[in-house]
Amino acid sequence: MPRSFTTREKKIITKNLQTSCKQSWTQYGYKKTSVDALCKQVGISKGAFYLFFESKEALFCDVLYEVQEQICDAASAILEKHRDKHGIAEALKLIYREYDSNNFLYNADSRDYTILMNRISEEQAKKIAASNSRIQQLFLNPPYLKFQVDANMAMSVIYSLITNIRNKEVLPYDHIETFDFMVDHLIDSLYE
Repeated sequence: MPRSFTTREKKIITKNLQTSCKQSWTQYGYKKTSVDALCKQVGISKGAFYLFFESKEALFCDVLYEVQEQICDAASAILEKHRDKHGIAEALKLIYREYDSNNFLYNADSRDYTILMNRISEEQAKKIAASNSRIQQLFLNPPYLKFQVDANMAMSVIYSLITNIRNKEVLPYDHIETFDFMVDHLIDSLYE
């Protein structure tokens, strides 16, 4: 029978499981990240894991949601500080760098990611979709800016820029500098 944990221990263990999951997911992917390995890293038994998360998928969804929310909050802070199209550019740069640090964010079309999404509950899928939508809304409806092009075109350009990270290994120039250059030159074409 798993031992009981104090409220403080539960918070620490939950955070450690999330951190270990994020690191392993980034390095090995969803499928190759095992509950056993995560438990060993955190120092709990596999049975104790289920006191914190109902399943491996629940942990992964929690990590994905938390990372997306952190990115959204950081981008929102930039947009609040710089209420113009240059703030939009800075927020996009932040998001791109976060995607670069967390490759599971942009591997949404990989087999590994598809397996995870097929195993999550409807409630978990809605939570992830709502988080995705929140990030999109930052760029779709800033109250202080207007699009110069159709909103769907602007969002398609923004999405294309960010997902170009998948090609970072084949670019002949530094991908971050390339992204910054593209954003700096396209932002005037997207927003008034």
